[in-house]
Parts: sequence; structure tokens; C-alpha cells
Amino acid sequence: MTEAELIAACRQGSVRAQKQLYEQFSGMMFGVCLRYLRHREDAEEVMLGGFAKVFRALDSYRHEGSFEGWIRRIMVNEALGQLRRKEPLHLAIDDSHIELAVTQPEAESQLNAADLLAILAELPAGYRTVFNLYALEGFSHAEIAEMLGISEGTSKSQLSKARAMLQRRLAVASLSASPTSEPKEYYATGRY
Repeated sequence: MTEAELIAACRQGSVRAQKQLYEQFSGMMFGVCLRYLRHREDAEEVMLGGFAKVFRALDSYRHEGSFEGWIRRIMVNEALGQLRRKEPLHLAIDDSHIELAVTQPEAESQLNAADLLAILAELPAGYRTVFNLYALEGFSHAEIAEMLGISEGTSKSQLSKARAMLQRRLAVASLSASPTSEPKEYYATGRY
């Protein structure tokens, strides 16, 4: 079944098509939700709620841009809503001075995807959210500011502080990572 046929069948209420759509995108969208939320249970709850919203809003999808991107946008918005309820972003904004760490170039190569996700999850909510929106989702600082109700300057500051904190934690983690000759799985990179 093509994507257009799958969407049409879901719009007509086909449970089988809805299951197929869910199975096709749930793993990827769970990963998106998990990047924003610290706990797997929260990410799963948001993903399920996000899919309910996807199925309700399918009639509004206009086949402009990628369908995956449309679903991803819904999941990001749902995750941001959950963050606002459970982990207020304004409490995580830190104005203290952070020294930039110098990371060895091979630091990232010694860590696998799970290690990097764990380090990202340790960031304060504000840092983690802005980093995800900018570096991984590709939103501009103006878009992030509008989505989060902050200024563009705050968005840029949070990104800078997130990067510095990530560099420090990567340096520490790379020291404890044992070198191996086996290839590692790498975390999907975005704009850094």
C-alpha cells in the first residue's frame, strides 16, 4: 500500500490501515518523544497521545511536504506540551557562566547512540529542548522562541549552554568509554 493509499484508508477509519501506519512510524516517533522527555513512560504516553491526534487530524494533512515530517511536528508539539506540564522550561533556564570545554575529536566516536541519548537526557529541560529543536529538528531560533514563549536571545543562549554542557559530558564519558575494534552505532547528527 502506498503512503497516499494508507492515508486514505486511515481517513476512512480502517483499523488495519491505522495499525499499519502506527507500526510504520511508532519506533521513530518514540525516539523523537524520548529526546524531549526524561522518562520512557512519559515519552510513550506522549507518543500514544500524538498518534491519537494524528488520526483525528488526518483530514487536515494536505500532502505538502513529507508525511513523516507532519507526524514528527505533532509529536514534538505534544512533547513540548508534556514538558510544560511536568517540567516547566522557565525553571531550567540558567544564566550562570559556563566555561566551554575542549573535547577530543574522537570523543564522540567512542560512544554509541544509547550513550549519547543518555547524556542528552541529563541536560536540564530548557537546554535539552532548545538543543533538540535547533540541532535535531532544524527549527530556527525565531521559531523556537515562538514555540516556547521565550526570546530569540534566550534560545541562542540555551543552545550555547547546552552545547558547552554536552561537550563537557562527552569528554567525561569518552574517558570512561573503553576503546574497541568493533564499529559502533552513531547518533543521528543534525546542525551543531
